[in-house]
Amino acid sequence: MKEFLGENYVHCGEVVQLPLEFVKQLCLKIQCERPESRCDKDLDTLSGYALCLPNLARLQTYRFTEHRPILCVEIKPKCGFIPFSSDVTHEMKHKVCRYCMHQHLKVATGKWKQISKYCPLDLYSGNKQRMYFALKSLLQEAQNNLKIFKNGELIYGCKDARSPVADWSELARHLKPFFFPSNGLASGPHCTRAVIRELVRVITRVLLSGSDKGLGGALRLGPRGPWCTAGARERWSVERTWFPHCPCRDSSLLSVAARLSAWAVALGATETSHFPLMFLVGKNTPERSGLPKGCLLYKTLQVQMLDLLDIEGLYPLYRRVEQYLEEFPEERKTLQIDGPYDEAFYQRLLDLSTEDDGTVAFALTKVQQYRVAMTAKDCSIMIALSPCLQDASSDQRPIVPSSRSRFAFSVSVLDLDLKPYESIPHQYKLDGKIVNYYSKTVHAKDAAVMSTRFKDSEDCTLVLHKV
Repeated sequence: MKEFLGENYVHCGEVVQLPLEFVKQLCLKIQCERPESRCDKDLDTLSGYALCLPNLARLQTYRFTEHRPILCVEIKPKCGFIPFSSDVTHEMKHKVCRYCMHQHLKVATGKWKQISKYCPLDLYSGNKQRMYFALKSLLQEAQNNLKIFKNGELIYGCKDARSPVADWSELARHLKPFFFPSNGLASGPHCTRAVIRELVRVITRVLLSGSDKGLGGALRLGPRGPWCTAGARERWSVERTWFPHCPCRDSSLLSVAARLSAWAVALGATETSHFPLMFLVGKNTPERSGLPKGCLLYKTLQVQMLDLLDIEGLYPLYRRVEQYLEEFPEERKTLQIDGPYDEAFYQRLLDLSTEDDGTVAFALTKVQQYRVAMTAKDCSIMIALSPCLQDASSDQRPIVPSSRSRFAFSVSVLDLDLKPYESIPHQYKLDGKIVNYYSKTVHAKDAAVMSTRFKDSEDCTLVLHKV
């Protein structure tokens, strides 16, 4: 992942040996602190080995600033694009993103209390207003996609489905010294909104910054299909009274989208003309997202898009590899199913062809690309912020400004262990479960409502605003 994301973002860690008794005691000690939703996953207490990593809640670039207050925001952004593979058989997957569909299933099964308004496509859009909305949605319904630490201690984040409603006033109390260190900003709703607004803007600026080249540019993902939103480079937007959040959130808006797209064509729009509709599809490539090429989100999106075939197109290739291994089990090591993930492994990932020649080699390459893509879809981004001293001279440190202060910052990525080869059948079944539940319940219900809400004879006014 260093090759794709850049060495400054990725910390490989060091394998260390631990006494088994220590590991057992550690498991017992932390059990009561673990979220209930994670208690079904056990730590390995038998290997005697662990991975020693830096504390990513601290600044990673300048150790001399560690005595200052440190704020750290952990974000799990999830998948930032709509599947573009022709192997997709569920049309809904071309319209609604995976995260938004999965929300409905998670709430139905009791994992979370309510559906989050967060949509990864907003965060990956590169459009600051949409990114603001995405981050505020995460703050409103953090689930396991956002945590905030102050001096290494967790001060904000959802532990499980029974956690209380997000308390922004308490969060603002913790954050106020960081963003308004010396002014007389009073407490109350106005103060809370001001602090949250500053936090969101600073995080957005950091996410759009670039500080590490990496080799992500080696991936040349060409235009391969629809992108569900117009992105930041569009010069128009539909009034927010019509669409208060990402279109993926409400499938009921899709029929409205179809009508608006028809109007667009009638008015002479083409796919390359960037017509002013969020729903008008373009080509599915990171360049169209509006993200700066040097920023971490852009690189992460590039790696995610190694999922060239979607799980529907990938699963038959996985079965091909499985059948080969059943016949020649000794070849598992040669095929590097379990590593080593070296330069030769990395070079094979750069083969972006999608024409199946029927070989095991082709199938294996797509399987390995899928594993890497799934890793990028499930990684976490750690943003550490430390207030700059007033008399600090300008130097080469990465700095992000806010309205009343400046922050030195570092960005790291964690949870980069390659997704297991054996997890592919589970992913295939889960994908079908998510789409089927969404199609049979949410979309079917919304379609029934829309059939009575909008009649062909009704007049509608489309309000466009130049921005």
